[in-house]
Amino acid sequence: MTEPTTRPGTAPRPAATATARRAAARSGGGRPGGWPAVAAVALGSFALVLSELFPVGALDRIAAGTGVSTGTGGLLMTAPGLAAAVTAPLLTLAARRTDRRLVLWTLSALTVGANLLCATAESLLPMLLGRLLLGFALGGFWAVGIGAVPRLVPPAAVHRASALVTAGISVGTVVSPPLASLTGQAAGDGWRTGFWITGALSLAALAAQLLLLPALPAGEGAGRRELLGAVRDRAVRAGLLATTLVFLGHFAAYTYITPYLERHARLGTGWVTGLLLGYGLAAIAGNFLAGLTLARSVRGTAGCAAAAVAVATGLLPLCDGSPALVAVLVVLWGVAFGAVPLSLQSWLAGAAPGPPEGRLAAYVTVVQLSLAGGALLGGLIVNGRGPVAAFAAATGLAALAALSTLRGRAGGGGTEQETVV
Repeated sequence: MTEPTTRPGTAPRPAATATARRAAARSGGGRPGGWPAVAAVALGSFALVLSELFPVGALDRIAAGTGVSTGTGGLLMTAPGLAAAVTAPLLTLAARRTDRRLVLWTLSALTVGANLLCATAESLLPMLLGRLLLGFALGGFWAVGIGAVPRLVPPAAVHRASALVTAGISVGTVVSPPLASLTGQAAGDGWRTGFWITGALSLAALAAQLLLLPALPAGEGAGRRELLGAVRDRAVRAGLLATTLVFLGHFAAYTYITPYLERHARLGTGWVTGLLLGYGLAAIAGNFLAGLTLARSVRGTAGCAAAAVAVATGLLPLCDGSPALVAVLVVLWGVAFGAVPLSLQSWLAGAAPGPPEGRLAAYVTVVQLSLAGGALLGGLIVNGRGPVAAFAAATGLAALAALSTLRGRAGGGGTEQETVV
């Protein structure tokens, strides 16, 4: 609704004055906001994802440093995903009437504490506690914190702002392997340096948010009825189905991309490292490309991204003898999947009227469970049939995700509106 205004040189009427006070409260009463505030949230997104992914490249050394097997050390990746899946809906309910600025401050502080626990842990148990805290922050950020971003910029800039924040996923993916490699080269417990670095980045994000975020009153939060009712909308169900399928397919294959590139494509270590870096950079580009195309069609962007994932994973096993074609398809895969999170979040946020927190909480839960399920599914297939079969499964699941977006468009449930809060 457009707020009433007064003409220059005239005294505001009482109703207009009250409206102005409410608008000032929503905008932070003159405190900094806009793109600097978006950048502060984006830094928090990057710190979160980097903290989540860093152990992947240093798992062997972390396991040795804490006296456990590498397989047991894998719990460090399982714990935050499961915690995030549980936290997303619970925090949505618990924080429904809490200023979103305070929520973001708390989640960033949790990320700092989680990294400090991991950096100083002498055994697996305190490190798992730190990873669980990180999972709480992850679930809360993507379910509640991300919903505050559209309130920091004008409506025309919402998708660009959301793209900047979700770019943290891609940038974290790019930075985590070299960070793990560099810190892992140090003798002894050099991997602890990685956690100190992610902790410092999280602290910088917290400081930036303390300085730059305006007050963001909760307004209408998602209660239990809204949270449960979110999945009753046809467009929301279609979006969650597409999310499940594309994340299951992606992680069934991507988790085992290195064995595929080394054993089947027969590429050397240098090629594999370069391709993984290229994938990450392509994912950043795909994220920002989605930010440009969402204004035309949210579901169309999501459907095209899922279809491109299916094409890339389907053709890769057919190109074993051509490193150049493999490189092209890995980059296509990166661009395609880089567009997936933003497009699906935007779909669910605008799929039904009312506050989006309930729908975004459902999205986070589905993503985290699909991530774990996709890796498990891929592992079972790889053990039984090899990486090529896992890629075939990914192709089928991603293709089904693309088809589900077309079904959602045909069904007409929800809208093609942009992300709103």
